[in-house]
Amino acid sequence: MERTGRVAIETELKLEIAPEAAAFLEASDLLSGSAHIVKQRAIYFDTPGKTLLSEGISLRIRREGRKRIQTIKIASGPAAGLFARSEWEMAVKNDEPVIDADGELAKLLGERASALAPAFEVLIERRTWMLQESESHIELVIDRGAAKVAGRESLVSEIELELKSGDPADLFSLARKLDAIVPVRLAMLSKAERGYGLLGPAVEARKAEPIPLDGEVIAAEAFRRIALSCLRQYRLNEAVLLEAWQSAALHQARVSLRRLRSAFTIFKPMLGGDRADKFNAALRDLSAVLGQARNLDVLRDRCTVEPLRRRIDEARVEAYARVKEELASDHVRALMLDLLQWIDGRHWLRERESVGIQSRAGRDFAGEALDQLHRRIKKHGRRLKAGTDEDRHKVRKDAKKLRYASDFFADFFDLPRQERKAAKFTKLLELLQEKLGTLNDHKTAQELIDSLDLHGQSGVVELLGESRREKLIKRADNAWEELIDLKRFWR
Repeated sequence: MERTGRVAIETELKLEIAPEAAAFLEASDLLSGSAHIVKQRAIYFDTPGKTLLSEGISLRIRREGRKRIQTIKIASGPAAGLFARSEWEMAVKNDEPVIDADGELAKLLGERASALAPAFEVLIERRTWMLQESESHIELVIDRGAAKVAGRESLVSEIELELKSGDPADLFSLARKLDAIVPVRLAMLSKAERGYGLLGPAVEARKAEPIPLDGEVIAAEAFRRIALSCLRQYRLNEAVLLEAWQSAALHQARVSLRRLRSAFTIFKPMLGGDRADKFNAALRDLSAVLGQARNLDVLRDRCTVEPLRRRIDEARVEAYARVKEELASDHVRALMLDLLQWIDGRHWLRERESVGIQSRAGRDFAGEALDQLHRRIKKHGRRLKAGTDEDRHKVRKDAKKLRYASDFFADFFDLPRQERKAAKFTKLLELLQEKLGTLNDHKTAQELIDSLDLHGQSGVVELLGESRREKLIKRADNAWEELIDLKRFWR
């Protein structure tokens, strides 16, 4: 058996493409020349308890003709379009994994190595071109096929742009040229993730994933990981919405945009410049379009009177159409590409005046950011009970930002005593958000009823919820008082 022992860091920009668009792209002048075409069958392995998945490792044996290559890939965390992974390859004789007894994988698995078994397979037709973009050499691959297991499948139709030599910025330059021919979108899922997704129930929405941070992470790297996590959450939910309407996916798409905008606010001292402000404004506009549909979803869920519900449904259909049009637009696709390049390329590091902040220990930066957000909610919350709706709206926004920041930085404060405090802190924040959110829903319901001219119809009074208003304010104020009295988990 030949062992190539190749260890490499591959840098890929993965893009999703509609299956019917691939042939159109192949016929373009950009891909002149014949493609190298191969059919691949890859078997992915794991233990019954999915040990490799939990460690961010994929193990596969890929067959092309009579040739078999075993590949181990290790990701540094959930990817967001741009994949940079350590990769080990070796030739093998058959479809049985070869585990080096002295290797890290053997140490990780121990006795469980004998339990490795096929988890799923990926069948692909791969077409490859070598292109030059500026001074860079890029391998362009179009993969079409499916991940399969037990009668279930997840279709694969994607482009991989792998940088063989040169500047990663040229990957994005080439991606924009592709998008000028056919629409392309950032791909968030590796083929391994697609396969693993078939092993559980179908996913209707994607919640935020844990963000890996440790004591060695500086503030700049913390921002990069947090922002990429938000971008990934958005794209995963956008992909669901482009296929079929799911109110849960719409909600999580909005959450991801709010989280990303909160990250821009939290890390503003190190970002600076007009570019960050322009991105923030574009994200706000996108969130507003999604928000119109989301508000109608909430109103409909609260409505129990059928004639009124039908009128709300008519408005929802129009709002859904606006969302679909927005998500399919050229400017939203361009926004996601621009964001990824700006975030992962660390272009914000060029702001000279913020270099000292960027290089600070991430944990210290997180503690001070949480302190600042805590002071804001403490100040604004004093007017929660006796203030105006606008005062309570401020507290609601403060609570969201504090909650998002707590989630962002959770890995910095994972000692047992801190985790217990954080759990109690989060529970009170959730309670405060819930009560203030319900109050806001009532205010939004009034605005929607005005805009849809629903006054006088049966069921409208119940939607306004005025009878519960004072009770909700009191409970929100109680939750705020408990939250402020609680010891900060990050100190």
